[in-house]
Amino acid sequence: MSLLTVENLNLQFDTDEGRITAIENVSFNIDAGEVLGLVGESGSGKSVTAKSLMQLNPSNSVYDPESKIQLELEDRVVDVLSLKNSLEMVVVRGGAISMIFQEPMASFAPAITIGSQMVEQLLIHTSMSKKQAATLSVEMLERVGINEAGNRFQQYAFELSGGMRQRAMIAMALSTKPKLLIADEPTTALDVTIQAQVLDLMKDLVKEFGMAILFITHDLGVIAQVADQVAVMYLGNIVESGPVREVLRSPAHPYTQGLIHALPKLDALDEPLTPVAGDIPSPLERPPGCVFHTRCPQVLADRCHLSVPQNREVSQNHTSSCFVLETKKDAA
Repeated sequence: MSLLTVENLNLQFDTDEGRITAIENVSFNIDAGEVLGLVGESGSGKSVTAKSLMQLNPSNSVYDPESKIQLELEDRVVDVLSLKNSLEMVVVRGGAISMIFQEPMASFAPAITIGSQMVEQLLIHTSMSKKQAATLSVEMLERVGINEAGNRFQQYAFELSGGMRQRAMIAMALSTKPKLLIADEPTTALDVTIQAQVLDLMKDLVKEFGMAILFITHDLGVIAQVADQVAVMYLGNIVESGPVREVLRSPAHPYTQGLIHALPKLDALDEPLTPVAGDIPSPLERPPGCVFHTRCPQVLADRCHLSVPQNREVSQNHTSSCFVLETKKDAA
């Protein structure tokens, strides 16, 4: 069994305009020591999916009864969606699962030192004394490459640079030795040099701790560097998934192809970029049929507007949901 198993995750939100669909029939697995990249434009449902793993979505969330999120621990299997209160959720909120948020300045409490926040987390999730928690926190700050860790331990978030805050957030997330680390666009606010250092650090930590990572980003270049597997999301659906090299070299879904074509090419810097046409629709105006048909350059008028494509195998462990793919398979 995989470390994390997500099956048929369907999530809706109750709003003043009615109930809207945010996530639809999302399924994936993550094994221990594996990095799964979750990619897509802003509004694709990546962060909502990640927050579902820790039940961090707002109180107006409505999960389908058939949805399943299971986390395998040494002594038991945790059914995440069955956890009902904060005491039960300690196991997935900072215990077996930790999360690095996109902007650490908004994640650290501004009036409490970095060290105090790290120690508090360890006191909640472990049986350490306050002195032991402080010692481990300083060690983790050193481990992520923060110089003068003892001094940084006593500082506030606003006293650290952006890269250093992100490293401190990673140290805090790793201090409880989680089984799964969720990294929600952890490099977006960093300059290229610091971004490369953080990515190298995360790869090293996967090897050292044997943990799994769910890496969320809109940057396919980053995914190519760090991920073993990739899942491409669009408007709450996973439209393509598989080994990262296979998906990036031979993308099957028109949306994946569009994301790759939008990337600048080092051997053709003068060529204009080719963005994916149009904008991602609002969940309030979710298209019928294939959700991508309003922007798809290969749309089949007699099918894509009316029916939802099923997930089909492209090659071993590489799947995609697209009627164009089905047509090509049938023709072959």
